[in-house]
Amino acid sequence: MTSYVFITGGVVSSLGKGITSACLGAILEARGLTISMIKLDPYINVDPGTMSPFQHGEVFVTEDGTETDLDLGHYERFVRTAKGGRHSNYTTGRIYESVIAKERRGDYLGATVQVIPHITDEIKEGVQKGAGDADICLVEIGGTVGDIESLPFLEAIRQMGIELGHDRVVYVHLTLVPHLSTSSEIKTKPTQHSVKELRSIGIQPDILVCRSEKPLPAEERRKIALFTNVQEKAVISAWDANDIYEIPSMMHEQGLDEIVTRQLGLDLPAADLHEWQAIVDANQNPTGEVNIAMVGKYMGLKDSYISLIEALQHGGIHNRTRVNISYIESREIEERGADCLKGMDGIVVPGGFGDRGIEGKIEAVRFARENGVPYLGICLGMQVAVIEAARNLAGLDGAMSTEFDSATPHPVVALITEWRDRTGDTEERSEASEMGGTMRLGAQAVTLQEGSLAARSYGSTRIRERHRHRYEVNNNYREQLSAAGVKFSGLSVDDLVEMIEIPDHPFFLASQFHPEFTSNPRDGHPLFKSFIHAVRKHNEGELPEVAQA
Repeated sequence: MTSYVFITGGVVSSLGKGITSACLGAILEARGLTISMIKLDPYINVDPGTMSPFQHGEVFVTEDGTETDLDLGHYERFVRTAKGGRHSNYTTGRIYESVIAKERRGDYLGATVQVIPHITDEIKEGVQKGAGDADICLVEIGGTVGDIESLPFLEAIRQMGIELGHDRVVYVHLTLVPHLSTSSEIKTKPTQHSVKELRSIGIQPDILVCRSEKPLPAEERRKIALFTNVQEKAVISAWDANDIYEIPSMMHEQGLDEIVTRQLGLDLPAADLHEWQAIVDANQNPTGEVNIAMVGKYMGLKDSYISLIEALQHGGIHNRTRVNISYIESREIEERGADCLKGMDGIVVPGGFGDRGIEGKIEAVRFARENGVPYLGICLGMQVAVIEAARNLAGLDGAMSTEFDSATPHPVVALITEWRDRTGDTEERSEASEMGGTMRLGAQAVTLQEGSLAARSYGSTRIRERHRHRYEVNNNYREQLSAAGVKFSGLSVDDLVEMIEIPDHPFFLASQFHPEFTSNPRDGHPLFKSFIHAVRKHNEGELPEVAQA
């Protein structure tokens, strides 16, 4: 029978509810429990799929192809048993869409449809589906207590506390405890008011996780406990850590997992956190470092590429290498040339939608190829590599993707229907509408060519990776590109290009799929481990083993 831990936030947004939830899940998993995790988002969008990365960060894609909030990426990176899916992320828009559809079908038998009970019942039903048969389901409620948008979700979890009982439900509230540098004071009043707001809607938190710059002194912990009706030992200090992978140990040392398991009546062995300690040790004691240029279009918000950034760091952890990432706007290369890439040990071009900065990405690929700089392309990063090779190796002047130029003389990347019929729908689209179209989503099988760099990196010729794209490499140009030196080393079961590489290069590999979505710090990911290994070896003047024939 599944128990539930509900995580809410107060005072301000972006305090780290996702990381807190993921770290708690990691500690509980380390005690032998199976964990499921859910994110409830108060915005009215049905899902994050059409939302701008500048506003919401990256869209994380689960194994079943669901486009979700980026916090599900944190969950999967920290908790092995928490594999997200369509029941792992609910938005206000999705809940209301479902309720309205039921009303239109007559499911409510003509009753007046209201927030209580119909919306709250829909939320509870979704939570129970997402919980599955896990021992504990952690449910994070987005937004901040006091926001009008989150009230239905808070009411739903209040009801679940009553229906399931105190021995099956734990409420964790994350707040900010600011430090005023001018007066050198730690202020607990915002936390007191946040808890008061939560209690006004019927939820008494069992645990407070207090975010602060430095560890919370005992005096402030006692004061917070006194004014919030929370046990002093349940006031957990979450100070700014140098490494997010220190946080599971930080919380475990304060007894967070013990408080949760005791309330739920669970008698469990102690948490085994040796893997997390090994990760922190590798991060803090590298034997070398590399400088990686990430060339993209959303560099103003690093959360737009959070899974990719973390995957590169995971590659560094498994090579005992500090990875320094320089974030370069592709438009900067268009305006000033590729000089900004000089001195970089490796270049990564990530995925994206829309034509802004596309020529800068193509020029970054050319710089990497011509100068022997290790290159890793992800999704669009593979497509621009194909475009660059078509133009500069195969001599196909004006080669482009029809996503960016419907009149290109050489559509080396296009919609599958356009391979046969160039008169299809090619009208200009906005970035949001482009993303909202039919896409190849979720995990699919890929076959790698025996002996290729891709196969050597994975150590296998059969893999399964997650996708999020619409456009494909045009199979009609594969023969010309192969003759020019492009190796198509990975194909889907229906003969779509999944991976390319340039053999006569220290490391030049690109994938149509998103390997970053399945990387985690404990296991890493074959592509990122291979890439960072190659970058470091090349930087040290050696030919990477994985790149040798």
